[in-house]
Amino acid sequence: MRILIAEDDFTSRTMLAGVLKKSGYEVVETINGSAAWEAMRQPGAPGLAILDWMMPELDGPEVVRRIRGVETDQPPYIIMLTSKGDKSDIIAGLDAGANDYLAKPFDAGELRARVEVGRRMVEMQAELVKSKATLAHQAGHDSLTGLLNRRAILERLHEELVRARREGDLLAIGMCDIDHFKQVNDTYGHQTGDDVLCGLTQILSESLREYDSVGRMGGEEFLVIMPMKSGADYTSRLDRLCGRISESKITTRSGELSITVSIGVASAAGESTVDTILEAADTALYGAKNEGRNRVVHDGR
Repeated sequence: MRILIAEDDFTSRTMLAGVLKKSGYEVVETINGSAAWEAMRQPGAPGLAILDWMMPELDGPEVVRRIRGVETDQPPYIIMLTSKGDKSDIIAGLDAGANDYLAKPFDAGELRARVEVGRRMVEMQAELVKSKATLAHQAGHDSLTGLLNRRAILERLHEELVRARREGDLLAIGMCDIDHFKQVNDTYGHQTGDDVLCGLTQILSESLREYDSVGRMGGEEFLVIMPMKSGADYTSRLDRLCGRISESKITTRSGELSITVSIGVASAAGESTVDTILEAADTALYGAKNEGRNRVVHDGR
């Protein structure tokens, strides 16, 4: 763990650094408040800072206030080092945003104990941020395929509709459904069916552009979102996708299997909403199924 020391007194700074290095910490030393503030603004800044109250250029409380003014999920733990013994001064430092204080001259044992508390707090905060990110990912992604789930892909569709309307661009969607998927499950079992879903996910992900989106609507149904410039040919792209899927072999626990998909395509026009464009794509998908499957049908046909 890296610790910043901001102390203009050479002897005090050397003693602090010595105790911390002996305890296994990596130490960053600064000699005034401006240097401390600059160091704490950098990417990968130390997670714990020990700031002297009285320093040239910027005093400790001002550095603390500036640090606390930066929005971050992982705020540093700050210990104020002060020779001021008045309770009102200590309270002022804590009110500025310091987590703890240490009186000068400091005791090495007390320093190590207070730093250890800070280290644990920083690590707990990091774990909390990690857990929060994991939960956020799980809330928006399908557990089997790793794609956006129904809620998340519909949110993405709404965002893309708003953007397309604002910028005058085209937005096309493809509702993809695996043909005769029930037969796969009935013949080979649901685990093989899961392998097929994951295999299709890989094909979809490899076939789309980085700014396209794909999500699992549920079961064997997937939604592809394709932002386009007005006048672009999106149907041929989905035709190629449909052809690639039918020509691919998907590796499963039951061996290599071939599948086909039916795709219903719709495009956003005027004041299209999520409901209206999905309804149009669903109607086109039914058309593709009725016409024999393994094909792309546009809602305008």
